[in-house]
Amino acid sequence: MTTTTATTPAPARPGLVLTVVCLCQLMVVLDITVVNVALPSIRDDLGFHASDLQWVVNAYTLTFGGLLLLGGRVADLFGQRTAAIAGLSVFGLTSLAGGLATEPGQLVAARAVQGVSGALLLPVSLTVITTSFAEGPERRRALGVWAAVMGVGGAAGVLLGGALTEWLDWRWVFFVNVPIAAVAVPLAVAGIRNLHRGRPRLDVAGAVLVTAATTSLVYAVVRTDRHGWGSAHTLGFLGLAVALGAAFVLVEARFAAEPLVRLGLLRQRSLAVACVLVFFIALGQFGAFYLASLYLQNVLSYTPLEAGLAFVPFSVGTVVGTVVGMRLVAARGPWLPVAGGLALTAVGIGWFGLIRTEGGFVGNMLGPSVVGSIGLGACLVANTSMGTTGVDPAEAGLASGLLNAARQIGGSIGLAILVAIAGAVTRHHDGPPLEALNAGYARGFLVSGCLIAVAALICLVAAPRDRAPAATAA
Repeated sequence: MTTTTATTPAPARPGLVLTVVCLCQLMVVLDITVVNVALPSIRDDLGFHASDLQWVVNAYTLTFGGLLLLGGRVADLFGQRTAAIAGLSVFGLTSLAGGLATEPGQLVAARAVQGVSGALLLPVSLTVITTSFAEGPERRRALGVWAAVMGVGGAAGVLLGGALTEWLDWRWVFFVNVPIAAVAVPLAVAGIRNLHRGRPRLDVAGAVLVTAATTSLVYAVVRTDRHGWGSAHTLGFLGLAVALGAAFVLVEARFAAEPLVRLGLLRQRSLAVACVLVFFIALGQFGAFYLASLYLQNVLSYTPLEAGLAFVPFSVGTVVGTVVGMRLVAARGPWLPVAGGLALTAVGIGWFGLIRTEGGFVGNMLGPSVVGSIGLGACLVANTSMGTTGVDPAEAGLASGLLNAARQIGGSIGLAILVAIAGAVTRHHDGPPLEALNAGYARGFLVSGCLIAVAALICLVAAPRDRAPAATAA
């Protein structure tokens, strides 16, 4: 199949465009992790029942994961600037509403709508890079900064959540988004071009089916804490997700005049492989971050702030990995940094499986944090570069939505799997409670490393090995 490589005019103010994109990315990525540390304080202040507290996270996860594909397509149809302004405005307003909540229902509702705006912002941020920066050195540099913000934001969210909760109040984990949105909206008005396809025509049937399918899948996974994987509830929703997904494919292939997802786009090997790889990366990464936070606080007895500080080496390593990864992409193409980065990430995350109840941060966390973070930074940025190369600007939002949906769905499934494994090992451990907790977390890390190793094997077998063109090498 011949891939169309579109010529993208350089933005008039590339620094401004990249600033807006990174602010969008930062808000969404921070919000995924910053709330977790504050959950105990939220429970005590608002009177959440123990079994209902998880909906502070689940309400966001369901709408965010379910609407990512639609969010990416909205940017293609209605324009990147319009989508960015709408997403930033709603995200800021719902963050304010969440911080002002006085009862559980108000906070859960705010989180659900916040997830809708996040599903618009995350694909828009990548779409703007794809449509604003030409393939080659310019786009690689922009993707490098964007990926660094993604990697650092995920780890820094734990630090920020701990600091805000310990020094101020849990409400500030939501209020912190308001000034970011207030700054980003006028910058988006000034910097982002409103590229779109003219008369917007949205594939309503496709949008409803794919949203229902992904929401059913995410819901089935996040409720495995109460219903086992083999339960009628879980299997029923998983079956519903499969049926809705099949109906979506049929509608897109046979009946939609302007399909939400042009299925032929997935014949582009680089994009299809990148989606599979980011799914497996997230399958291991999201759960590993969660388990690391629990290990630091429940086994090593760190405060929320101390636990956040323990993620700083991971953040620094991610930036280093991103820089190295983009240099390798420029010189050798994306395959080498993707494959090498995945191998390092698998080793680093698997190394966490050797954690003990004694030895502190240096003895248990520092080495695997450095190795795993450098590998993760390299593979994420190179994989994104591989997935967006050659995509027509008119379908940049769709490609971005596919990559982000694969990441979010993989993360939701991986988190549920790893938490279930860690819990089962802990329950069946014969030793003291602290040893049992440690054993559960260690097993979860080992499984996480194995999942990322699967991604490395897929890369070796399936990823295209095109070298970077000499003319565009940075």
